Amino acid sequence: MTDTLGFRKKFGVIAPSTNTTVQPEFEAMRPRGVTNHFGRIHIPNDPVRNDDEFNQMMDNIRREMMQAVDRVMTCEPDYLVMGMSSETFWDGLDGSIKLRERVEARAGVKVAMGSDAAQAALSRYGVRRVAVITPYMPVADAQVRRFFADCGIEVVRLKGLKCASPVKIAHVSERELRDALVELDGPDVDALMQVGTNLAMARLAGIAEFWLDKPVLAINTCIYWWALRQNGIDDKIDGFGSLLLQH
Repeated sequence: MTDTLGFRKKFGVIAPSTNTTVQPEFEAMRPRGVTNHFGRIHIPNDPVRNDDEFNQMMDNIRREMMQAVDRVMTCEPDYLVMGMSSETFWDGLDGSIKLRERVEARAGVKVAMGSDAAQAALSRYGVRRVAVITPYMPVADAQVRRFFADCGIEVVRLKGLKCASPVKIAHVSERELRDALVELDGPDVDALMQVGTNLAMARLAGIAEFWLDKPVLAINTCIYWWALRQNGIDDKIDGFGSLLLQH
């Protein structure tokens, strides 16, 4: 028998315990018959004021991540979605592939990751030059640049917002994100990309495409789009930009 509410697909999702954005954004994109079931990666909301403290936050995530996978898999989801992106970009394309293999081996199901989703979305538009917004410190911004370079995509400009704690990432306003898009845009970029799943940009990205007249891709939209499409769910979902509506 199939799950009564998740009769099309049942997604397990893991995200840091400090993340307050990815769950509501995924729910807003969820088509009928698909359900999302969250497992939290327990991390403290410690200050993040420099590269060393950012690296400590990443160590906290790595230490707890597989336990979160184990917990969410007890509801027997069909597929796993990583509602976090920083770790998926670490150590370039090769590191991303190795992470996916480790998580899939632990979960026993296929997994959608931010790195794969971003690469697939940019490829869908034929993007070769991109501008990127992150909530990160420079140590993580360098990892984002490395990943995209490994994929043959040039990061023309990048703005790291240097958010002061994991929770404070979700405090960045749409106005601040809009101003960052305006700062980063130019005729030398094919698209704009936001990473960091606790930045609330899914709605804004769809609006921004209209006035920038180019793809504006929010990481949560990319991840959920990739999860749906990888599972044969081709529903066109309005309100989050051209990726979910047209691709």
